[in-house]
Amino acid sequence: MDQQDLELSKKLISSYKKRLEKEILDRSMKLKMPQNKFEEIINNNNELVNLKKKLEDLETESESHSKV
Repeated sequence: MDQQDLELSKKLISSYKKRLEKEILDRSMKLKMPQNKFEEIINNNNELVNLKKKLEDLETESESHSKV
């Protein structure tokens, strides 16, 4: 994967992650959940955890590509 592909992947994953977090927030507010509860949901959501991990991996890969 070249640097341009890495950057595009990071942007797409980041955008999806933000949309998912917003959806959780919106639904939590509709349900009038306490803030600490929806923060817990966001922090423990498997899909969000996987997205964060993938973003970290892409960042590491991007850094290694930029050093080459």
